[in-house]
Amino acid sequence: MVAAVFTALGLAVLKFFVAILHWPYALSTLVQSEVCNLLRFFAVDRWVFKIPRPTVKRLWQYHVANAAAFGVWWLGANALKEAGMNYLLASLVAMLGSVGVSLLSNFGWVWKKREVARAEATSAE
Repeated sequence: MVAAVFTALGLAVLKFFVAILHWPYALSTLVQSEVCNLLRFFAVDRWVFKIPRPTVKRLWQYHVANAAAFGVWWLGANALKEAGMNYLLASLVAMLGSVGVSLLSNFGWVWKKREVARAEATSAE
C-alpha cells in the first residue's frame, strides 16, 4: 500500500517539477527523490514497523541504505528519458529496477534489529 501511494505521489511531484516549474529533468528527479524519500521513511517507520518516534539515526541509515537504489533509479530514469522515453514512464520503469536494491538494504540493515527484537518478544510470550 505504501509503495503504491508513494509511486503515485512521486510521479505527481515529478510532473509538477518538470511540467509546471519547467525544471531540468535531472534536477527534478533529484529533488523529487529526496522529498519522497523523507516522506516514505516516516510512513514506513510508523505504519509498517509501528515505531512511535522516528530517530535521526534510523533516518540516516535509511538514506545510506537507499543510496544504491537511488543511483540505480536516477541513472536509469535519466538514461531512459534521453533515449526518448516519456519522462514519467522512464521514472516508473527505473523505479521497478531499483526496488530490489532498496528492499535488501532497508530490511537487511535499517529495520533488521527491530524485527529480530519483535520476533524474540513474540516468542517469549
